[in-house]
Amino acid sequence: MKLSTKCRYGLRALIDLAIYSGGGHVALHEIAARQNISLKYLEQDFSVLRRAGLVKSIKGAQGGYLLARPASTIRVGEIIETLEGDLLVIEIDESEETDIRSFLSKGLWTTLNQNAAHALNSLYLSDLVEFHLAHGSGEMFYI
Repeated sequence: MKLSTKCRYGLRALIDLAIYSGGGHVALHEIAARQNISLKYLEQDFSVLRRAGLVKSIKGAQGGYLLARPASTIRVGEIIETLEGDLLVIEIDESEETDIRSFLSKGLWTTLNQNAAHALNSLYLSDLVEFHLAHGSGEMFYI
C-alpha cells in the first residue's frame, strides 16, 4: 500500500489537531504552519474529512476545526479509507482466472488485504498522539 501525499498530510494534520485542540478549535493556518503543509492542500483534505464526519468546522474570523469525535474513537483505518478510498494493499483481479491466480487471490492477496485493514483499524488517532507525545518525531511507530 502506497499512501498518497493527501493521506499522509491529512494524518499529520489530524494528529496536530488532536494535540493542539485542547477541547476547542484550531485554525487550519496554524496546523499548516506547524506541519509545513500548504494551507490550500489542507483545506481540500479537511473538506473531505468534514464530509466524512471526522472533523467539524467553526465558521468566522475566529473559526477553525475540531475533531467530531474523541480521538480514542477515530480509527486510523477510517482516516486512511476516507482520504484514499480503500485499505487494499493489492486489487484482486478475478478476470481470466487460472489455478495459480485463483490460489494467490484467495490464499495470499485476500489475507494480505485483511491483515493490513485489521492492523490499521486496530490503531486509533489517540494511539498515534500518545506515541508522538511520548517519543517525539525521532522514533518509528510499528504496527
